[in-house]
Amino acid sequence: MCSQHAETVLQFGTGRFLRAFADLFVHELGQRGCAVGKIVVLQSTGRDRAELLNRQGGRYHVAIRGLLEGRMVDRVVEVHSISRALAAETDWPHVLEAAQSAALATVVSNTTEAGYELDPQDSPQASPPGSFPAKLLAVLKARFDSGLPGLAVLPCELLEHNGERLRRLVLEQAERWGLSGQLREWICGECRWCDTLVDRIVSAPRPDDPLAAVDPLSAVAEPFALWLVQGRACAPGLCEHPAVRAVENLEPYYLRKVRILNGAHTALVAKAQPLGLTTVREAALDPVVGPWLRALVFDEIVPTLAGRTDAPDEFARQTLERFANPFMDHRLADIAIHHEVKLRTRLLPTYEEYRERFGRSPRLLREVLGSLV
Repeated sequence: MCSQHAETVLQFGTGRFLRAFADLFVHELGQRGCAVGKIVVLQSTGRDRAELLNRQGGRYHVAIRGLLEGRMVDRVVEVHSISRALAAETDWPHVLEAAQSAALATVVSNTTEAGYELDPQDSPQASPPGSFPAKLLAVLKARFDSGLPGLAVLPCELLEHNGERLRRLVLEQAERWGLSGQLREWICGECRWCDTLVDRIVSAPRPDDPLAAVDPLSAVAEPFALWLVQGRACAPGLCEHPAVRAVENLEPYYLRKVRILNGAHTALVAKAQPLGLTTVREAALDPVVGPWLRALVFDEIVPTLAGRTDAPDEFARQTLERFANPFMDHRLADIAIHHEVKLRTRLLPTYEEYRERFGRSPRLLREVLGSLV
């Protein structure tokens, strides 16, 4: 059991999503008496947000707003799980100091997909290194050199097998730098690389929201939140939070999210944009598109998932409720980026599996996919 004030988490990323997700969960666990400690956050590029966090004493507000089980939720939480914020470009020695703390137990990250790339210009002497895997390697090396135990690494990037992919990148960087075999063995054997799946919609407050005027770090989050971690040993403290669940295998949950939530988003672009609708909420509540969407999800998508993933009907119901959130403005134009790729990855497999399972073409999916089928 750690002290409530010990810095137990090193977080790569200062963005709105983690502040309304992992950082909020740590705060809520602390409020319930679970001594999970505090978070040191690292801003990898620039320093404005880190400076703002420090000026506010690591405190900011999250408004949790939307529908949950048919009930309206609208509450504001002042989060104070962050002990301090560091900027890589100016505070790198302090980052390495944090890595050498005996209290540190967990690394959390949320970089872009581009963050899962190595930079050929990186060197072990860089302060700081350029790429995210190289920064993480430097942190782990500092800890290894101090003779301390390994860490649990919980990446939150929306990439399948994110923990395993990150582990391979860190090991590849260690090989490029010619670091010792003992270090690489420690990285593999003593650190726990956890595949995870995160699911929560987070946005900035609207300009007329009073929160925006009083707290530049404020965020709005939907009530739904889910953080799936493969293997309970990866996050024993965090798993006390009701939104955090340990599962044996993440793949069925990836399948469920991509086919239902992401698939429905992509289908809405094809159906609702030509009708002049601009947001997910408008489309979900439209008298024509709303019933069409429900039929698509429950009659054509969900049946292909029966027996393959956990409670697809319930997840589909939650998804449609989330789409109707009156506090979220999720623009269809944003979802429409790379639309054809999304059609091929999110909806075409469902179409093909439906035909194989039921011996006929799903009418609504055929309409959405058009020339692709």
